[in-house]
Amino acid sequence: MATRLFYVHDPMCSWCYGFGPALERLIAGLPPGIRLVRLLGGLAPDSDEPMTPEMQQHLQQTWHRIEHRIPGTVFDFSFWRKCEPRRSTWPACRAVIAARAQNPAWDEAMTRAIQQAYYRQARNPSDRETLVALAAELGADAGAFAAALDAPETRQTLTREIGQARALGADSFPALVLDNDSGRWRIPVAYTSAEEMLKTIRDVTTSG
Repeated sequence: MATRLFYVHDPMCSWCYGFGPALERLIAGLPPGIRLVRLLGGLAPDSDEPMTPEMQQHLQQTWHRIEHRIPGTVFDFSFWRKCEPRRSTWPACRAVIAARAQNPAWDEAMTRAIQQAYYRQARNPSDRETLVALAAELGADAGAFAAALDAPETRQTLTREIGQARALGADSFPALVLDNDSGRWRIPVAYTSAEEMLKTIRDVTTSG
């Protein structure tokens, strides 16, 4: 069996957004023979209910904490004034799947587009119209994307990926799990040091 590094994430997970630069360096430095597999973990199910003031406050504090912990990470806090937040990330997860269906390379590109919209442009990826607009900006067929966004097969794919993530033991995001013939290892996420994660991966694959 090929060695796989599972990256479990959610496009509306603020820690995943902060992890982006370190993740890019990690991917660039992966030893030959290790294949990256991206899985959507599904942070929060569909909901039309406005986010509670308590949750809004908690998330704003999390954004501040990430800015402090991960140098160079910036959030646009005007989101909390301009948008009506909802604790609903599954639509954004399905958007990644719908974009991926048109072009596999758009899995990562759509994830980045959602993160930029949410964290840097004060646009709400819990809203369908935002997701369709982002797909169009990416160059996708907006009509096909809109049709795929809530299609049964898209929902089934998300359910399957959430199940895979849970089976890997990934119930918080971002998560990294290395899997090969010798076993399965959780790789600790280092938000500012790709080399730290690469060393762990090399140690595991060498000892395994």
